[in-house]
Amino acid sequence: MKTKPKTIDPRKIAFDIDGVIADTMGLFIDILHEHYNVHTVHYEDITDYQLEDCLDLDPEVMAGAVDRIMDGNYRPILKPMDGAGRVLRRIGGSAGRILLITARHYAGPMGPWIEELLDGHRENSEIVATGAFDAKIDVLMQNGIDWFMEDRLETCHLLQEAGIAPIVFNQPWNSRPHDYLSVDSWAQLEQWIDF
Repeated sequence: MKTKPKTIDPRKIAFDIDGVIADTMGLFIDILHEHYNVHTVHYEDITDYQLEDCLDLDPEVMAGAVDRIMDGNYRPILKPMDGAGRVLRRIGGSAGRILLITARHYAGPMGPWIEELLDGHRENSEIVATGAFDAKIDVLMQNGIDWFMEDRLETCHLLQEAGIAPIVFNQPWNSRPHDYLSVDSWAQLEQWIDF
């Protein structure tokens, strides 16, 4: 979308975690380096959300790295996307809550990580682990959410069909053409929120 969107009510927006708040693909690459001695994968190589469709890796190594991410069993540091913590704290202060929805089966290591990211504002946040991408829609509708920031285009299509406006957090794996609102950074999103 080329034009500036409508002003977004901070009470009506929710967020995916992996690839939006957390640099999970960066962590995946770091895990490949540190745990598997694989140095051939670069961020821009991840052109599809389904890693097996874009990376030439041993399936066991790929699965092992993903399992480490889900379990929190890794040495590298999971980094936030630049500005995510600051903008989320501002949203939490304005809206009184921050709703985070993940397709992970359980929040696991994300709870403490989010608590650290929010720097004492964790009481305003809720993490919902749905276990499936399409299950996010029910949670969003139950919470009266109009906007959802997501990095998986297939989920964005489902959101749009359900009447929830997707905001695409631009990544190499979602660069196919679409008509959804998209942002390159948290600073860009921040400009569109009516605090």
